[in-house]
Amino acid sequence: MPHVAKVAPLDDDLIAFHEQTLDFVANEVVPHGDQWEVDGFVPRDVLQRMGALGMFGLRVPEALGGLGLGPLASLTFAEALGSSTYAGFDVTVLVHTDMALPHLLNSGSDDQIARYLPDVLAGERILSIGVTEPDAGSDVAGIRTRAEKDGDGWRINGSKMFITNAVHGDMTIIAARTNPDDRYGISMFLVEKGTEGFSVAKALDKTGWRSSDTAELHLDDVWVDDAQLLGTVHRGFYETMRNFQNERLVLVGMGIGAAQRALDITVEYTSERQAFGGRLFDLGAIRQRLAMLQAQVDAARASMYHCAWLAENGTEPVREVSGLKAWACEMINEVMYDCVQFHGGMGYMRETAVERMSRDARILPIGGGATEVLLEEVAKRMGNP
Repeated sequence: MPHVAKVAPLDDDLIAFHEQTLDFVANEVVPHGDQWEVDGFVPRDVLQRMGALGMFGLRVPEALGGLGLGPLASLTFAEALGSSTYAGFDVTVLVHTDMALPHLLNSGSDDQIARYLPDVLAGERILSIGVTEPDAGSDVAGIRTRAEKDGDGWRINGSKMFITNAVHGDMTIIAARTNPDDRYGISMFLVEKGTEGFSVAKALDKTGWRSSDTAELHLDDVWVDDAQLLGTVHRGFYETMRNFQNERLVLVGMGIGAAQRALDITVEYTSERQAFGGRLFDLGAIRQRLAMLQAQVDAARASMYHCAWLAENGTEPVREVSGLKAWACEMINEVMYDCVQFHGGMGYMRETAVERMSRDARILPIGGGATEVLLEEVAKRMGNP
């Protein structure tokens, strides 16, 4: 896509990978996406084909079977996925590759990586990340699920809410409180599907992202052995924070990919739609609003790749990423609102892509850190970059 090719930090290999992903989306996702919306999940064989193409190993070291790339690769991937117009597919993939897998890579022991990673890369073992709870979303330190030492393992009790990939996935990385005397005394555990006491309490019915499966999980006296502890005991909060910037970046990336696609669709529609003796696109109120939205999408794209470039070069861009996600995800919703508006009545019909995209976009200012929480992160760092 030319918009991406113009972004300075991307080399020819990343642009080629972006184009490869666009081709996959056009050929393997778009023709089937409507059915996945009805079914409520992405078929496993599609994920396996992505695994076979190396799409799940972008950030995995070459020594472990991956491509050994960095944050820029994640963003080129996320933006290309966003062009699908089916954000439920996008988030199914990105939860696996960029929200759950980094925990295994960053904190996993050699034995855990050897045991799980090959199937994860192949799409044979799909991951989810179980942090959010009914009373703890953006406030990770507020989780109530607890794990208590029990012999040569741990016994976990609690519940998780809004967990993507939890219904049809294979393993969830569960955050649980292990030190009741420390607000941040949290540990992470690898809990496989089918573990006794670990169950899907309810498959959740969402407004958007309908081709992703989302669940409420219950952990009722779930016992896991010490080999399932991921990382250092009591350090799970900090391990979770370590990946938050990447999670937020890829959410922006898929959103920008979707916003660009929505604008492209709307420019095409208004260029063909006849009204008031001419094309809708010839009306100044419409074309100028579309132009302003395009300028904002271009600015957000440049900013997100700059944030990725900072991360790739050793800077921790908390203020920059927090501000970007807060602004960009609100802006993406403005794009979708106007694209629906400029489609007129057709924009309100389920057969129109922009109708689905507008529903999908609404979660972006909530997931991965609500806008209000992220603005506080920016405010705390103003004058202290």
